[in-house]
Amino acid sequence: MSIDSEFSRFALEYDSYNTIQNKVASHLLSNISSSPQTILDLGCGSGAVARSIEWNYSHLIAVDFAEKMLELHPDLPSIERICADFNSSRLYEYLRGIGVEHIISASALQWSPDLPHTLSLIRSLKAPCSFAIFTSNTFKALHSYADLPPLLKSSSELKLLIAKEFQAEYETIGYTLEFSDTQQLFRYIKNSGVSGNRNLLTYTQTKELIRTYPLKYLEFEVLFVHTK
Repeated sequence: MSIDSEFSRFALEYDSYNTIQNKVASHLLSNISSSPQTILDLGCGSGAVARSIEWNYSHLIAVDFAEKMLELHPDLPSIERICADFNSSRLYEYLRGIGVEHIISASALQWSPDLPHTLSLIRSLKAPCSFAIFTSNTFKALHSYADLPPLLKSSSELKLLIAKEFQAEYETIGYTLEFSDTQQLFRYIKNSGVSGNRNLLTYTQTKELIRTYPLKYLEFEVLFVHTK
């Protein structure tokens, strides 16, 4: 199953599980000092960014490759929803003709299969950017307990890649989400899409981990990026 299929599969439950994503989108937008009128939201999901924007805008282009996620996204005259892969060169050919004023991506770029290529495509639009990218310290305790490698890139790795394309300012923030029991914790991992469909354990191993895992919280770390 591809990552886009994973997000589509759990789309109807996603809004009940995206507490952290909503916080991330809100914080990312709070540090945009201008009020851009033509905005691009890459990896828009069900619309955390659209719901968090507090200024009036004329055109929001919401891009996601999971069609069922887009069906949950706000549908307004000012919003253009596009089902596409944000690594598609054809998408950027279309976007260059629009004249995007600000590019936003909250909680999506960590899943790019080729982040240097993605960043190069984004830079071709020649617009200021605001990114929120989950880092390898997300689920750190869980990965350590299960002796699993991190799913994601570290903040230092991300900064090196971003610096090749942009001048940027960075902020790293950690979040903690608590649960009533481990069953709820692992249900969150499955239904929120944050695992990116990367199954590193067998069913038996996962069942044993749910039984023995001693913590009732998950940690997240997010790198916030604002380009110049």
